[in-house]
Amino acid sequence: MQPISPASLLPADLAQALLIGRIWRDGPCVVAVRGGEVVDITQTVATVAELFERSDALDIARHAPGIALGSVQALLAQALAAPVGEPLLLAPCDLQAVKACGVTFAVSLLERVIEEQAGGDAARAASLRTALQTTLGSDLSALQPGSEAAQRLKQQLQQRGAWSQYMEVGIGPDAEVFTKAQPMSSVGCGAQVGLLPSSAWNNPEPEIVLAVNSRGEVLGATLGNDVNLRDIEGRSALLLGKAKDNNGSCAIGPFIRLFDEHYTLDTVRQAEVSLLIEGADDGFVLEGASFMREISRDPLDLVRQAAGQYHQYPDGFMLFLGTMFSPVKDRGAQGGGFTHHLGDRVTIASPSLGALVNDVQRCDAIPPWTFGVRALYQNLGQRGLL
Repeated sequence: MQPISPASLLPADLAQALLIGRIWRDGPCVVAVRGGEVVDITQTVATVAELFERSDALDIARHAPGIALGSVQALLAQALAAPVGEPLLLAPCDLQAVKACGVTFAVSLLERVIEEQAGGDAARAASLRTALQTTLGSDLSALQPGSEAAQRLKQQLQQRGAWSQYMEVGIGPDAEVFTKAQPMSSVGCGAQVGLLPSSAWNNPEPEIVLAVNSRGEVLGATLGNDVNLRDIEGRSALLLGKAKDNNGSCAIGPFIRLFDEHYTLDTVRQAEVSLLIEGADDGFVLEGASFMREISRDPLDLVRQAAGQYHQYPDGFMLFLGTMFSPVKDRGAQGGGFTHHLGDRVTIASPSLGALVNDVQRCDAIPPWTFGVRALYQNLGQRGLL
């Protein structure tokens, strides 16, 4: 694998991108990237969640005084060289809940049904995929979730004994929204992501992640890896928490790009998200892409389904929008599909957001998560930032 270039981690239009992130300088610090230069603005806003609650968040990000830290490329070069367990670049969120939407693309819907019917057995995936495509006999991507056409298809599939709980959230009126990770537990770009040792069928999920404040306002977006254990969830959907929320199983970053005149929610709606997996032990390479224009539910609809009068997030939340990419390329036995090997490098990229890069290891072999909300506030108090 080639060394990671700091420039490759940044938006293609860096000069006009307004970015927010977190780095470690005697504790977590909030930084703004303005025209490619990094400024520590922690004296003005001690947490990213606090920044996003401010009505003048965009003005603070652009103009708040702070400590100049040099170019963002130099910062990323230092971050990539940092020892394992001593990250310089942190996930760009802090106190926010981390939520995720599932089955928001037709392709991912098919793969979730395959996992369910395979009962976690990867060897059955190829034959089930062919059978399901024949059974469904419909372009699911053309269906509007919750529509009359979707309801008719549901009734037809129920009559044929082919209905699934994943079909319910894929084309029914209610989206799947689940808790991906605890506040402060996400890892950033350059960190290792973790797999349960018991999982033998797993994959990355490249996604765009929205940054939303307590009022339901979407302030920006970033990239995320919703690390997925297909065999665990495939055994039972009730094991979703075990499949999704483990040490290092959520990566976000490298920065949150704020919405402004150059970058908007419409940019997200038209974004392409690419995935590159490179094997360290076998030379395996897999590439793919997701196109946000093919999402079945609008991002704002997913935000409304996640939060509102029935469910509040006083510290805001990060929302994974789902992926259409479930890698099926064989890696090993024919028909066995894809699964990670330890040491894989995963690169998730989008031109307007840059790239999120992480190596894959076991979740019990990577640094444990020890710095939570109590530690954050103790640290901020010691630094006179409360």
